[in-house]
Amino acid sequence: MAKSLPYLKRSMASSIRRLSSLFPCILLTGARQVGKSTLLREIMPKGMRFVSLDDVELAHEAQTRPLRFLERMGTPLLIDEVQYAPALFRAIKKVVDENRHPGMYWMTGSQRFQLMKGVSEGLPGRLGIMELDTMSQWEIAGKGGRVVPFNPAAPSVKGAPLADRRELFKRILRGGYPELVMRPRLTAEDFFHGYLLSYVERDVQALSQVGNKSAFVKLMRSAASRTGQQLVFSNLARDADVTSKTAKAWVSILEASGIVSLVEPYYVSTSKRLVKAPKLYFMDTGLASWLNNIHTVDSLEDSLILGALVETYAYGQLVRNYRNRGRVPEITYYRDSSGAEVDFLLQEGNTLYPLEVKASEYPHITDLKHVKAIPPGRCKLAPGMVLCTAPKPQDLTHGATAFPITAL
Repeated sequence: MAKSLPYLKRSMASSIRRLSSLFPCILLTGARQVGKSTLLREIMPKGMRFVSLDDVELAHEAQTRPLRFLERMGTPLLIDEVQYAPALFRAIKKVVDENRHPGMYWMTGSQRFQLMKGVSEGLPGRLGIMELDTMSQWEIAGKGGRVVPFNPAAPSVKGAPLADRRELFKRILRGGYPELVMRPRLTAEDFFHGYLLSYVERDVQALSQVGNKSAFVKLMRSAASRTGQQLVFSNLARDADVTSKTAKAWVSILEASGIVSLVEPYYVSTSKRLVKAPKLYFMDTGLASWLNNIHTVDSLEDSLILGALVETYAYGQLVRNYRNRGRVPEITYYRDSSGAEVDFLLQEGNTLYPLEVKASEYPHITDLKHVKAIPPGRCKLAPGMVLCTAPKPQDLTHGATAFPITAL
């Protein structure tokens, strides 16, 4: 009998329990194989039943006879891959409205657009929603039970999994899929080859009837080579030999299934928006590196997209920091017609925190030279911060700071 893999605590656990105490239903979304069902099964309350709609017969029953299915399963119930039976949402609404109490149904799903359609039609006001990403560097280090949240106003490295530049590059190459984290002998090449096949065959086909799968993979590789850059559909379309309309639809699929995230440009209502295109980021740098055929630290250091992958990693850790606490981060970027650009603007309340990402170990105040071009609008503009590969925080000048990416 195969030995089961140990479980690493996920930072989101307490937020899930909190939501379950407030809503009759909770939904955990996220890309395939990020650990949604593993997390919920680990923390589900005593007496909760688990059922997976990966089982074709169960999915058929849930879709064709949803009320009977729910009656047979009872509550509390954990339903894995609920998107395979969208008829369940209306049936759950009926059951909840007849006897509403917290924590009746926990659900997972890997296809956000389909899920949100079902939620909007069947469960508005009855559901708490969270999105799980691949594991953060805090979780991988075994610190998932006690995360020190990143605070841009007073950043701290207390308890952080600090590391040098080469170790950061190893983290970028490996990424955070739990299977790769828990099985150190499994190569990224072997894992991602199988992952890509499974993703294209299951999630992509479920979301859209993609006729040319090889063209879709070409588009994924093209998008990975442009992670951290402004999204130009014509470039992706050219590389995949498809129309711009098709490229746009396929990027929507990547976003819907949690593979990429789009960051919108910052603007204020009193000024003309000078840049309209969002920036595209892969949510797991291991997958992005593999799609770029970057497999070693040396090849990453020599890569033309080193800076973009470091920026992608920093973005992913920022997002995880917020999502794992049940929050949605307000992150934009700034770029104007003169070329002045700031990688991220993180808004907390009425304050904008400019964040510039550098692969360098030696941050300098000139890294933040474009911050002064940002129109604050109604927000207070804080001093800038350089997220870099330095081993510890540093004070720059005029209140600006440098902060290690490995502490995010």
